[in-house]
Amino acid sequence: MDVKRKSGALNTIATAKTEKGTQEESWTSFGLFLIKLLVVVLVFRSFVFSPFSIPSESMLPRLWNGDYLLAAKWPYGFSRYSLPFNAPLIPGRVLADEPERGDIVIFKHPVDEVDYIKRVIALPGDTVALSGGQVMLNGEPVPREEIAAFDIPVSLNTRCEWGAEEAIATTGGAVCRYRRFRETLPNGRSYEVLDFGQTAADSFEPIVVPEGRMFVLGDNRDNSKDSRFRAAASDGVGLVPQDNLVARATIVMWSTDGAAEWIKPWTWFTAARWGRIGEVL
Repeated sequence: MDVKRKSGALNTIATAKTEKGTQEESWTSFGLFLIKLLVVVLVFRSFVFSPFSIPSESMLPRLWNGDYLLAAKWPYGFSRYSLPFNAPLIPGRVLADEPERGDIVIFKHPVDEVDYIKRVIALPGDTVALSGGQVMLNGEPVPREEIAAFDIPVSLNTRCEWGAEEAIATTGGAVCRYRRFRETLPNGRSYEVLDFGQTAADSFEPIVVPEGRMFVLGDNRDNSKDSRFRAAASDGVGLVPQDNLVARATIVMWSTDGAAEWIKPWTWFTAARWGRIGEVL
């Protein structure tokens, strides 16, 4: 009887040890899985696609405050700005390529290294100027035609600026209505811009874009701090170094009017701008 009891006790201890070992192995496997997943996510975000949000209206009418984008990381090469926390692991910019005129690019501000998003208008060697709101590129005016006014619904993410007319849409909601124009660059790229009216920034003396730089503008011309303004923290960007390029805006993956509340999950859906989701840029 004593032998059986002793044998049973040993079996119980052995079983407990086996279960403990299996449990430890499971936790180890789970930990390794999490590490691998983290590495995959970091690689994907650093070198393939990364999410970005639009915090202002400087790129209306194409991009709205509250849009969330996927941006392609590979088109312009990779630098420390490609990595999380700007980790200095990549010397300079490798596999570097120049953007095309008309690209919507995300870059680090030359002074405070905050993410900015603008449209590339001129590249090295180009002479660029503005005259009465019209872009002049290499001595030629960029074709600009007025098209139908742009209406954007009033929301927590959208308020009417000084150049807007407050109106009521056919659906009954309040909208901000702006004058809208279509510009077409020499390479055939066409896009829409807003114009509030004449301002001091509508005229800009000709400059030649130096090597390694780019001249960028916001599509919302009278509500954008861009290459028309001297580079200063939280302000203009000047002639942006191409080494500061991060990504090319690609697709709108989500958009919200700002009315969502975390504690009210149903508002995540009622606040969504469903018609904007999936727009290719």
